[in-house]
Amino acid sequence: MQPRSPSRTARRVAALRAAHQTLDHGCLFRDPLAVRLLDADAGELLGEPDQGPTAPERRAFRLFIAARSRFAEDHLAAAVARGVRQLVVLGAGLDTFAYRNPHEAAGLAVFEVDHPATQQWKRERLSRAGIPLPPSLTFAPVDFERESLGDGLAAAGFDPARPAFFSWLGVVPYLTRDAVFGTLGYLAGLPGGAEAVFDYSEPPSAMTPRARAAHRARAARVAAVGEPFLSYFAPEELAADLRRVGFAALEDVDALRLLARYTGERADSHTGGAPDGRPRRSTAHVLRAATRPRSR
Repeated sequence: MQPRSPSRTARRVAALRAAHQTLDHGCLFRDPLAVRLLDADAGELLGEPDQGPTAPERRAFRLFIAARSRFAEDHLAAAVARGVRQLVVLGAGLDTFAYRNPHEAAGLAVFEVDHPATQQWKRERLSRAGIPLPPSLTFAPVDFERESLGDGLAAAGFDPARPAFFSWLGVVPYLTRDAVFGTLGYLAGLPGGAEAVFDYSEPPSAMTPRARAAHRARAARVAAVGEPFLSYFAPEELAADLRRVGFAALEDVDALRLLARYTGERADSHTGGAPDGRPRRSTAHVLRAATRPRSR
């Protein structure tokens, strides 16, 4: 991202989450604050109507954005039921969970970690939208590529000795591999135990020609605003690396199967099926990884 400027991709993802509420009626994920927080950018919602030859892919991508949030919040709810009382939202962007926190009465503390410029931009939008800051929320400004996540969280009051859930959506592709595993290594080393949900993409070489062309166009757009894609992962290698740094329980779901899980439809129904009749596969994934608390 550009220095002293908010993340353009954070704005775009927020528009897609809000579009899911208006165009898809929140069929996979309900977020009553999404449109309200966008404010003057609400016009972006109808910028890409579901028409034309690329409409199925656009809708599938929008649904994936919604489904990955649902996946994360479903697993968070299960973690809270087990006694977890700390949530860290890494690269929070315009994520609204902290402001509609259904677990606040249970004592869930939320730490929002993001680039200082994006965080200031968000706070201004929250103020304009009249959305109050809940007492359960703490902001932790951190530049992932230049600052220590541990130091930023410690300054915000995060307790590494207590179990924590980490939501890390829409961030990993924009970080270097070293930065990604620096963060994952920190999570794996937390004495209280950690559970994380994040999304990633397989390399372009694993994509179909049509998907590769679409990805190339998207990569050019994000690079043009100073936020290029920097990392890709092969699922099997990523799983092995996660286990190597200390994660024990893994659940990796590609985008089409994630949509099938929540809609009950065939995994390839959202993109029209492959030309030869075989099921499509997706190179976009959402993954849950958990460690075991260390013995005291």
